[in-house]
Amino acid sequence: MRASSILSLLLWSSVISTASAGLFKKKHRRQKAGTKYAQHDEVHIVVNKVGPFNNPTETYRYYSLPFCRTHADESAHKEAYEEERNIALAEEEEEEEASYLRKLEIKGNRIGAERHKQRLGESIAGDRRETSPYELSFQDDIEWRLLCKTTLDKRDLIKLKEAIHNNYFFEMFIEDLPMWGYVGDIEDEDEILGEVEGQSHTYLFPHLHFRLGYNKNQIVSATVTTERDRKVDITNVNKPTPVQFSYSVEYFEDDLPWRMRMTRYADSRFLPGSFEIHWLSIINSFVLVLLLTAFLTIILMRVLKNDFSRYMEIDDSTMEEEESGWKLIHGDVFRFPEYPVLFCASVGTGVQLTIATLLLLGLALTGMISTTRRGSILAGMVILYCLTTTVGAYISTRLYFQMNGKNWVRCVLFTAGLFPVPTSFVFMWVNTVALFHGSTSALPFSTIFTIAAIFALVALPLTVLGGIVAKNYANHDFNAPTRTTKVAREIPTEVPWYRTRFVQMVISGFLPFSAIYIELHYIFASMWGHQIYTLFGILLFAFVLLLVVTSFISVALLYFQLAKEDHRWWWSTFINAGMTGLFIYAYSFFYYFHRSGMSGMLQSSFYFGYMSIVSFGFFLMLGSCGFHFSLLFVKHIYSRVKCD
Repeated sequence: MRASSILSLLLWSSVISTASAGLFKKKHRRQKAGTKYAQHDEVHIVVNKVGPFNNPTETYRYYSLPFCRTHADESAHKEAYEEERNIALAEEEEEEEASYLRKLEIKGNRIGAERHKQRLGESIAGDRRETSPYELSFQDDIEWRLLCKTTLDKRDLIKLKEAIHNNYFFEMFIEDLPMWGYVGDIEDEDEILGEVEGQSHTYLFPHLHFRLGYNKNQIVSATVTTERDRKVDITNVNKPTPVQFSYSVEYFEDDLPWRMRMTRYADSRFLPGSFEIHWLSIINSFVLVLLLTAFLTIILMRVLKNDFSRYMEIDDSTMEEEESGWKLIHGDVFRFPEYPVLFCASVGTGVQLTIATLLLLGLALTGMISTTRRGSILAGMVILYCLTTTVGAYISTRLYFQMNGKNWVRCVLFTAGLFPVPTSFVFMWVNTVALFHGSTSALPFSTIFTIAAIFALVALPLTVLGGIVAKNYANHDFNAPTRTTKVAREIPTEVPWYRTRFVQMVISGFLPFSAIYIELHYIFASMWGHQIYTLFGILLFAFVLLLVVTSFISVALLYFQLAKEDHRWWWSTFINAGMTGLFIYAYSFFYYFHRSGMSGMLQSSFYFGYMSIVSFGFFLMLGSCGFHFSLLFVKHIYSRVKCD
């Protein structure tokens, strides 16, 4: 017993010490983007991460690979420069070179692998920014400069070779402008057998060329390229290999304004090929929605008009004999559903997520949330979700009281945990997998603590506030246009196959999904690739179209359900409307296996785990939207007919 207590104490001590080290370890001060430089001012390169190109979530610290952490001094650079030029410098050239070195003096005071302070969104996105030893100065070209000389042993060579075979890329930043490049390349590799001894070769790219564009006194564009002419063969890992890491810098004038610096990435290979494709997809979706809504409107109006005329012309003496279809169940249609707490919590959470999503897209469209800043969308969604919890709690509690509910506190607690609890379980799983793999995708303790504090100190109090406001000030009358009978009417069991619940679910999920199918590809490529999605106007339009078509489909299917005298429409309408979320999750499998090169336990855990949460969110949003429109529809049609 005593031994186990000591073991537990040691375990908790290690956890606390690790957490304290993560929280209180000194970090390098972040340099704000948009610096206005004078000539020869220092320019800092920030390194971020490395990882397989096809697995964008599987990322590791930049210095998990044996890259240089310190800069070579001037004497080492001069010696290496002479070797690079392969000649001894003549006297005139020596004097010219000395003048050049004085102008670009190597200070050697920059140390790599020091952590940078990060924003919340960057930490959530898996960034782990660190300092680098590269010495750059504004508007000073560098033809060639030694970074460091090192001899790679077997362990280092195995790391680099494995990284190159897994198609590793690296990411760096200058002025928050991302730069990407590959660690190395493989030549003469067999497509089936892979590496063949004596035939294929693995090459490391030790030289980086930085090309920086400036507009007046600000850096507005940045790219990095690797030079294949300076590659180093590391095929044989058993032989220590000397490597000379180096870099060069080229500046050029660029007329791109600083505020528009991120638009250049829209033309890169990491982004969609053309803007017109998005407009074609959205026009296609709009035409589909227009035709669908027009068709449903015409059909429903004609049918309802005939129903109203028939019901209004029937006198009281023959009413009971002539009743059929949806009019027959007027005494049961407003019978409240089973599991009212769960239903009300689902509706309230769906409304909350819808409002938070619309606010996020609106803020991104107006530029109040930077769409090009790494992780800003994720951080914005976390903050907006916490701030809109009042709305979710108010909607769910008000509906619960309208259903004659008594335990409103339970409803508030269900609303508070309906979305965060599944998200937390998924997060714990994927974060554990990331920690096991040593990936930067694992959130640090400080970020987890920050998010938990925001939820505990902001979201929960606002949720309780919303419930209290609904209890004391909201209208608790349901205002049903018909009276509900004490005994529920029997529901017909013999229905045609095309009017069964399963067919309705497929139709209600497929038609809205077809309206966003094309745009969904670009969204997936941005979420699970290296693209930067910036067309939030189109995305907002597509989201509104999705809500509209889901509402119309829900109303149409609800009419057919009521016409077959099935009064259990509450849950069925919510589930039918939310089925598009299930189609989105099904599409994620198609995208993973047929449209991406993702693989591995880590990437698969993140992809399918978080896509299940995204799909669940769409299920709640579309379900609540479809339910509210269906409720208005039901109240409207039953308020227009004569009922006993």
